[in-house]
Amino acid sequence: MHIQDTHWSSASAIAPGGGPAGAQTGNGRAEGPRTAPLRVDAQRNLEHVLRAAREVFGELGYGAPMEDVARRARVGVGTVYRRFPSKDVLVRRIAEEETSRLTDQARTALGQEDEPWSALSRFLRTSVASGAGRLLPPQVLRFGVPADADAEEGRVPQQRNQPGAGELRLVPEEPAVADDSGAAALLDVVGRLVDRARAAGELRPDVSVSDVLLVIATAAPSLPDPAQQAAASSRLLDILLEGLRSRPA
Repeated sequence: MHIQDTHWSSASAIAPGGGPAGAQTGNGRAEGPRTAPLRVDAQRNLEHVLRAAREVFGELGYGAPMEDVARRARVGVGTVYRRFPSKDVLVRRIAEEETSRLTDQARTALGQEDEPWSALSRFLRTSVASGAGRLLPPQVLRFGVPADADAEEGRVPQQRNQPGAGELRLVPEEPAVADDSGAAALLDVVGRLVDRARAAGELRPDVSVSDVLLVIATAAPSLPDPAQQAAASSRLLDILLEGLRSRPA
């Protein structure tokens, strides 16, 4: 998806050949307005901003200022605001992309792994390795927060929890960071992974969808050295996976 600079909004008045939109064609009919594509340098800046935003928000959280994103992207803060008129717009873009990526990873694990535990552990390892857990939107990490059932109705699928376990809630009164439909899709497919592993007796009966997403969010530490970060993530995930598995009575 291309997000064009606001100062390029007048580009639709210029035809690609250099003439004005609506210019006469050879048969005497006027052409409709054409929208010029995003310039190569503008597209490059957009990619730099998105990559920098993922890094900065992943390291510092979604509270990091836009100035930090601009510095990491090596562009002026005005360039960031031309593409994303507010920080909320940029945050939503990043959160939606990461939610979609996690959902795709969960669906892949669900479709390609026959063994329930293998599917769940594959999803966790892939997600932690990608670092997506550091960019999960806050509304899918509302762990154990009570919410009015009527307010929630229709917002998320029924959570697969045992009584007393923490629940993931989409909280209506808080500004959404990612769209509810994307978050609901993630909760649904992870719920299916959890259901399968629990039904097979390989997952502790008290483990909920929220526990699984919490593992993803906490098992991807942000360390300055990439090799150290990968080793720490792998070690931490091994420990957390052992904690999720059921044990013979």
